[in-house]
Order: sequence, then C-alpha cells, then structure tokens
Amino acid sequence: MKRTFFLVLIFVFCLSFSQNSNIVEPEKIENSVQKNNLGEIMFLDKAISLENTKETDFLKSMTFQEDKDLDIRVFQDNSLVNYLHQLNPSLTADELLKKGNYQFTFYVDEKIIYIENLNSGAGTTESKTFKTTFRIPLISSKNEDSWGKYLWSRFYLTNNGIDALEDGNHVLKIEIRPYLKTPTVKTGNIIAQGEINLIIPKKNILEQQITVQKIKPNSGWKISDETFNQEKIRALNQKIAENRFRDITSIVVIKNGKLLLEEYFNKYNRDSLNDTRSVGKSFASALMGIAIKDGYLKNEDQKISEFYDLKTFKNFSSQKNNVTIKSLLTMSSGFEGNDQDEESPGNEENMYPTENWIKFILDLPMTENKIGETWNYFTAGVVLSGDILDQSVPKGLKNYADKKLFQPLGITNYNWQFTPQQKPSLAGGLRMNTLDFAKFGQLYKNNGIWNGKTILTKDWIKRSFTNYFSNTPDLEGYGYLFWRKVYTIGNKSFETYQSSGNGGNKIIMFTELPIVMVITARAYNKPYSHSQVDKMVQEYLLPAVLNK
Repeated sequence: MKRTFFLVLIFVFCLSFSQNSNIVEPEKIENSVQKNNLGEIMFLDKAISLENTKETDFLKSMTFQEDKDLDIRVFQDNSLVNYLHQLNPSLTADELLKKGNYQFTFYVDEKIIYIENLNSGAGTTESKTFKTTFRIPLISSKNEDSWGKYLWSRFYLTNNGIDALEDGNHVLKIEIRPYLKTPTVKTGNIIAQGEINLIIPKKNILEQQITVQKIKPNSGWKISDETFNQEKIRALNQKIAENRFRDITSIVVIKNGKLLLEEYFNKYNRDSLNDTRSVGKSFASALMGIAIKDGYLKNEDQKISEFYDLKTFKNFSSQKNNVTIKSLLTMSSGFEGNDQDEESPGNEENMYPTENWIKFILDLPMTENKIGETWNYFTAGVVLSGDILDQSVPKGLKNYADKKLFQPLGITNYNWQFTPQQKPSLAGGLRMNTLDFAKFGQLYKNNGIWNGKTILTKDWIKRSFTNYFSNTPDLEGYGYLFWRKVYTIGNKSFETYQSSGNGGNKIIMFTELPIVMVITARAYNKPYSHSQVDKMVQEYLLPAVLNK
C-alpha cells in the first residue's frame, strides 16, 4: 500500500513538473482515442478527422497500392514547441520554431532507410505550438497537398524506400522525435512511434520491357561495337518498367564518339522533341562562346552597361554598372534574384507574367553580394545574356544560332520558346530529339570541333568547365551555365559537367572519360527528379559502360 502511494506521488510530481516546464499551454487532451494511444503513430487507409476516428480504423496490415490513401495519425502528450523547449529552455517559442521541427525516421524490416529533419517551415505555427495530435496524408488518392506527401516521396523515391519495399511482406516503422539546430543538431526522445505490415504486390513485367533495345538504322551516328554490361541495363530497364524510376523518356550513351546505347520509354521515340526545360541554358553558354569567337562580342568580361542605359531603369546603383556577362553565365551577378527563394523579387515566376522580361530584369535592385562571388540560381540573368546576344550578332539570335550552331551539327528539327518580344528565350524550353542533344554534348567532348570545323574554341570549353564556386554549400560546382557533378564507384570518382533541366533532364559530359550521356524525363517539379537520374547514372549506366 505504501509503495503504491509512493508511486502515485512520483507520477503526480512528474506530471506537475512536466506541465510547469512548458513554455506554452498546449490544448487539453480530451478525446478518448487520443488518450488511449498517447505516444503512438497509427496508420489508416482513408482521410478521417479525429472526431470521427475509431479504434477500429487503425490498421496493423494493408496491401500497399500507390494510388490508394495512406494516412498516419500522430498522438502526442504535449505540443512540439514544448518538446523543443526541453532541448533548449533559453529560447523563446518563436526562436524554437525557427530552429527546429520534427525528425522522422523510417525503418523497413528493422533497418533504418531514411532520416529527415523536417524543414522548420513545414507545418503551421498554431499546430506546432498548441496541437498534440495531427494527421499526415503520406499518399492521397485525391492528391491532397501537404508536406507529408513530399516527406513520403523523399523516403520512398529519393532515398531507397521503394527498393526496400520490394514485392512481399514488410514491416514499415516510423519514429518521430523533436530536433533543434543551434547550430549543431540536438535531438530529443521519441515523441511517437508506430508500425504496419505492408503487403507489396508483385508487378507483372514483360520480357520485352526489360530487353536492351536494339539501335535502329539511320541514327546519324556511327554505331559502337564496344561491349557493355547488358545485365546492368536490363536491371535498369526493369526498374523503369516497374515505375521505380519514374517518368523516364529516353537514354542515349555515346562512347568514343559512337552511339553505344539508345533506349526510349513511356511512348517516346527517336523523333520525339523533348521539353528539357533548363537544359537550354547551356546553349546560351555555347552561343556566347561562338559570338566571342566570331568577334561580335569582345569577351565575357564586358559589362552590361555597354549594352543598356542602366540609369533609365529602376533601382539604379553604381554596382549595377559593374555586372558582367561572365557573372550572368556563372549566376553570380549580384541582382536581387534567386529562383530557389519564392520571396525573391527576381524569382523567374515573377518575370514570366510581365510584358517585357528585359525591363523586369534591369529594374531589379542589387544585393550587397560581390559580383562574381555569390552563386544564386537566377534564370532571368540567362534571359539577359540572350538579349545581349540578340542585339550583338547579325540578323538576331534565332538566325545566328541556326547558322552557327544547329546547322553545323546537323540539327534541323527543334523548337525554341520565345520571350514576349518574340526573341529566343535562353531561360530554357528548347526542344529537340535525344540524339541531337547528344550532338551538343559530343561537341564539347570534341573540344568544339564537328566534322573538322571549329564551332567552339578549346579555351572557351575549358573556361565553361571550370568550377567557380568550390566553397558554396550544397553545390558541387558551377561553370558557364554548366553544373559540376561527381559520381563515385567504389573508390574512384568521375567528374562531369552537365546541362540540367527540371524533370530530370540531363546532358552529361565526363571530363576524363570519352563518354556523353543524355537522359530525358518528364518528372517536372517532382522531388525525386534529379536524384533518381543521378542514381541511374552512378549505379547502372556508368558501371554498365565501364563493364563493372
């Protein structure tokens, strides 16, 4: 009796201490289902409110289908901001929510597959301050918008969840903890956890979907007689057929200047004109190099003040006078423009609705960033470089590009996107077939020579394939509108420079290998679009070509 009384006292003391240590008062836990499941994550196959949720709605097992609902309901005994407060009692509630959020850990069959510290901006302030329960639609048959579907996509498609959940029976477990970054990451105890048995149906794939596709005649390329690892390509084709690599439309590999691999998927073929989005930016780089070689521009160090009376535009400053063509090519011009920041005045989405894109760009204010040193992805700057070209070359950019780049490469079927003034938009959207994109990549491997004619100088290509931002976080490098990317197989690294566009579109040129790869895809605005292509290259295509 005394022992029971003592334990009750300890419980009351701990509860009182916990409540007194809160930085805010959370909502009262009154729902009976929540009271019975504190600290649990429960799985559901439908969207349902807390008030209508019954214990019988919770699932222990389900057949997993990607077009059906998969929800989780999280039951906590406190609100997130109070858990964060326990990690650092010196911070205010606002500071805690700016520096922390939930950490999710995904297990499959007791193996950790993915850990994510949720972006501090995910979720509403109210839900993180007062709420003690919430639902997350991981998969929604009605395409319900939430941060949950992107979290699931990053686990499932970007970080090997789909491979761990191969056909058969699997246990999926999720743990949630609070985390705080100040500046090192501190993680608290488990807030909630739960698991479900997922039954993954076997997909019926035909042999013809897996077989390495034969190269048909009249490609315009010499056909390589080199061998490659056919089983690697079969395994890749199976992943594409099973929709484990998604929205892929074509793959072409050129080795030693000859066509080694040519494959098409999802109803695309050799004649399809691929919308490769920002892959077209690299063509701006090439055309600038051609114009400089031909003497229509002096060099890339020319300032934009030579082409525009900048004082007639808004937000004039002396710094704007010093913006160079090179800084536009390296996305370091210092303009107040960053496509990766929705709040940025120069975000490309703010430019497209305007009647005059050049005026929009030149009206932008400048930042305090030193020109040429701070990288920000800035599509509008590439549009400006196109306008400089258009006014500098004879008969305008469209005619010049056709005569000096496309005709010499034998590219006759292509489509530009245009600015409101009907000038070619170098922002992207240049469409052509996959084999023609491969010609562009091979031109760089040829040091700018095609059929004995010099289109680009070797020196321009060297400058284009130079990394000007070796110390920029989350950026492997950037040249003249080309991305630097390094792939690793075993203990060997393989450097590339590549054209890259929304959806997972790539022209990949290996700097030390005689290899060009083109991958086209239509996974536009999907979080997995580029990561899945990098995985295809590193785990399948490159090992296959190298016969690893």
